[in-house]
Amino acid sequence: EGEGFPVRRAFAGVDLRLLDPFVHLDQMGEVEYAPGEPKGTAWHPHRGFETVTYIIDGTFQHRDSNGGGGLITNGDTQWMTAGAGILHIEKPPEALVISGGLFHGFQLWVNLPSSMKWTPPRYQDIRAGNVALLSSHDGGALVRVIAGEVAGHAGPGTTHTSMTMLHATLSPGAELTIPWRPDFNALLYVLNGKGAVGQKRQPIGMGQLAVFGPGDVIKVQAGTAQESRSPNLDVLMLGGQPIREPVAWYGPFVMNTRDEIAQAVADYQAGRLGTIPAEQAG
Repeated sequence: EGEGFPVRRAFAGVDLRLLDPFVHLDQMGEVEYAPGEPKGTAWHPHRGFETVTYIIDGTFQHRDSNGGGGLITNGDTQWMTAGAGILHIEKPPEALVISGGLFHGFQLWVNLPSSMKWTPPRYQDIRAGNVALLSSHDGGALVRVIAGEVAGHAGPGTTHTSMTMLHATLSPGAELTIPWRPDFNALLYVLNGKGAVGQKRQPIGMGQLAVFGPGDVIKVQAGTAQESRSPNLDVLMLGGQPIREPVAWYGPFVMNTRDEIAQAVADYQAGRLGTIPAEQAG
């Protein structure tokens, strides 16, 4: 949960069975901060899933109780496996707080199967320069492969759940066809701009989610005229192999049963999910 920036709940009202293995997606911003305005979250716990934070514009800082963390900026990703339990904090760096500026990104929650919910916490710092890049045949679209594999291009993200995560930018009028694993679900979320998706070219715009049926390709086309700050259409493409297990979700915990949720709350209250580093406490 963010503080001090507008958030769009991209998955609001969508059946979790259609989203599986994903459970939550927040679009943070786009917002132009005034000096002194940016805020972040306080230290808080997670257990049972992974958080994936991707920054399109601006900078964001992360620290966790497992020693992970760093500063991410345009096109960077921080991939945190909460697993058995972790505490972390997310906030804009002091320079952005002082100066203000543009901030835009998203955070995705990826569920873990029951066999992996107790895996040790892990942190991955994925820099924009390390993602795999591919373009459409006409050169009108650029695709960044952050995790998974598309058309022989593998992203650097290491995942516990079999999945694909792409950020595609399409110039006005450009078309993009992405091969897709038939055993994956297929989701497309519009970060910026407007266009059309699927064989029937269903219209879609900023802040809207498309849930595709079974198939082996995803098709998207950018509108010939864009009305947003950017002249392009930017979309997030997600797919994964459904876990098909019960989901018990309470606040920062995603488990399989209510008893496991109760245990997570008790463990957090007893200080068993990690310790805030001494230099960060207080």
